[in-house]
Amino acid sequence: MALISFENFGISDFILLLITILTVYVAHYYYKYFTRVNPLPGPFPFPFVGNLPQYYWYNENNKDFYGYNHKKYGDIFEVHMNGRFIVLNRTEYIEKLLTPSTKNPHVMRGPNSKGLEELGVGGKGILLNNDYKSWKYNRQFFTQAILSPKFSHEAFDWTNRLFNELEGYWNKLYLKKEIIKSNNNILDFSAWFNLYTNDMIIKLLTGERSYSMAAYFDTLSDEKSEHPPAIVDDSMKLVHALRKHLLGFTMFQLVSSFLRHYVSYFKNKADVLLQNMSFINQRLDSIIRGRRQEVENTPLDKPLANDMLTSMITANTSRDVNYTKTVGGKALERPMNDVEIRGNILDGFLGGTDTTANMISFIIYYLGHNPDVKKKMLEEIDGIFQGDKTRPITEKDFHSLKYCEAIIKEVARVFPAVSSFNRYINKPDEIAGYNWPTGTTFRINVDAIHSHENYWEDSDKFNPDRWMVEGFEAKKYSFIMFGGGLRLCPGRKLAMIELVCLMTLLFRKYEIDLVDMNAPLKTRSNAVTVCTELLVKVKTKKLIFS
Repeated sequence: MALISFENFGISDFILLLITILTVYVAHYYYKYFTRVNPLPGPFPFPFVGNLPQYYWYNENNKDFYGYNHKKYGDIFEVHMNGRFIVLNRTEYIEKLLTPSTKNPHVMRGPNSKGLEELGVGGKGILLNNDYKSWKYNRQFFTQAILSPKFSHEAFDWTNRLFNELEGYWNKLYLKKEIIKSNNNILDFSAWFNLYTNDMIIKLLTGERSYSMAAYFDTLSDEKSEHPPAIVDDSMKLVHALRKHLLGFTMFQLVSSFLRHYVSYFKNKADVLLQNMSFINQRLDSIIRGRRQEVENTPLDKPLANDMLTSMITANTSRDVNYTKTVGGKALERPMNDVEIRGNILDGFLGGTDTTANMISFIIYYLGHNPDVKKKMLEEIDGIFQGDKTRPITEKDFHSLKYCEAIIKEVARVFPAVSSFNRYINKPDEIAGYNWPTGTTFRINVDAIHSHENYWEDSDKFNPDRWMVEGFEAKKYSFIMFGGGLRLCPGRKLAMIELVCLMTLLFRKYEIDLVDMNAPLKTRSNAVTVCTELLVKVKTKKLIFS
């Protein structure tokens, strides 16, 4: 048999070969598309990139992309983003996926991802971990640490302490009489509180201080903060790296390996994120090693810090008061290694910063547009604090601020910080009236469910009072502010503590008004819907003696 020789191949022959390969690929791609199981309506996909062109048309904005397609295609549709996603927009469709039972097989957010493994986060922590055994192990320790009474006490303490620091910066920048008279008391609320929550979560998770608020103050004022510039700059490197990771990691989920490695636009973005991840790992490893050394050098009869890092280092060791009592099974009865701890701490950063920071910005926006709601909130706050604008907020206060909690829930209903999330089935099942094979990935559209007229009276109306009606409960699975099922957000208590306390700390002392009542919320939606700017005027309330 004659061997094929490429010696006489010309440029035209290679072009013809390339065209042939591409034609076969495209034909195969569309053959699979048109013969797919349960074809649903949705935007038409393209070879290699699926629906990425449509997604980028909406500026990589999940909220707008899924919102537009929901209006166009209805309560169940599909999109193709490095795989097929079935988008669900009704509670009836998601019940099996979010059933809070240990027997629920549909716990994972997706299949094991080569992209996430390439980034170094696949199979680690809890947020992006799609390995069930690893996720279960990490979830146990994460929940044990973050829901402990000592951790909650630290949360109240540092919410108050960091707000005092924030007030110091505001007093110098915006609250002097001459500044208010000159109308220069305008600030970007979203910027300040993104930095506040960064400093808060880094302290609670690692016990280390972060100085992102101080760094921001230093850029705005001729008078610098009291913290040494080198320490401030160093802490900001980690904060910037964590933000870059949060805003970019979805590329490794949505963009195919081929595009990430061989198309320069995507490759350049991926390379930057990989370098950024390497820096984050080095910094977290250094913090973990230092804390291990501190723990080892602390006598057994001396108390340790109450941060999550210390809790995870001591979990299932002789220093753990819950040793072997709360963790069942041989696979779990061992301490965590540094890589596992790093994964959980990273997830704590990702889950505990932007969600809370953006929710408080959304709350300010909706209060600015609903003066009757704001008035009722102020009456509740004044009734509890009786004009005292300085005493620390306690856990008792937190449990008494019911209307503040109602406002948070209503803002989360009409403008959720996480607008959609995934679930993956690892065995065949009937979902939304269709039989689906193993490996199907579903996208739960929180926006659509939270605003669906079938589940909410006056669904398009902002009405916190609905949550104050005695005996009121949202219809099952119609309110999923913190997700649902076995993956219900373990940091939900911390988020509510921060939000209720911040509302109280702000409004018992300050008047906060939107600069432009006609301006829409400026957001960017990826894994989290981020408030990119919220300009407000702030001034201290006149002293009232009761």
